Amino acid sequence: MGSKRTTGVVPFDAQAFLDSAGAAREVAAYRRSEVIFAQGDEGDSVFYIQTGGVKLSAVSPAGREAVVAMLGPGDFFGEGGLAGQPVRKTTATALTPTTALVIGKAEMVRVLHAEHALSDRFITFMLSRNIRIEEDLLDQIFNSVEKRLARAVLSLARYGTHDKPDRFVPAASLTTLADTIGTTSSRVTQLLEKFTRLGFIEANPAGIAINSSLLGVVLHD
Repeated sequence: MGSKRTTGVVPFDAQAFLDSAGAAREVAAYRRSEVIFAQGDEGDSVFYIQTGGVKLSAVSPAGREAVVAMLGPGDFFGEGGLAGQPVRKTTATALTPTTALVIGKAEMVRVLHAEHALSDRFITFMLSRNIRIEEDLLDQIFNSVEKRLARAVLSLARYGTHDKPDRFVPAASLTTLADTIGTTSSRVTQLLEKFTRLGFIEANPAGIAINSSLLGVVLHD
């Protein structure tokens, strides 16, 4: 009998990564809707989300805003400086009360160079996140608004990233969801009401409780 094949990326334990490498860092707390860094700021640090959630967005020269990614516990962001970006290409905003480890760029570079086994794990983690962002872009181009919203809600619940994803998503503003999937707040409201009627979710002012049947909306062609 052959060995059982597993799929997916092994969870990246950033806390253990930083502890074992002796990395200097600080823990920062952010209020809901607080800007963590702004587009154009110096890219001098890397962040690791411990609790809460973060929205990455960018504004075009014409003033149009686009949501690049919505991240949660276990995600890194702000790593562009490691690749030579002198300034931030996006704005990072806390979606909910959020705590994050803040590691200076020079310190992160030191750790990655000194701990090769750990740097391999970090690269694997970042590649998996880039794949997820690419999938989000393809979703935006090819899929219906209904399917994009279902995928956005499941992404907030960490489906596909944890063995036991969350079943409850804290309230995210309708504007944020609308910007993420490229539609209007009123359309998001209509679709959330539809998902509720169909039993896919239970929505209330505190957030969204998810039924696993919502996956069918994403998987159905």
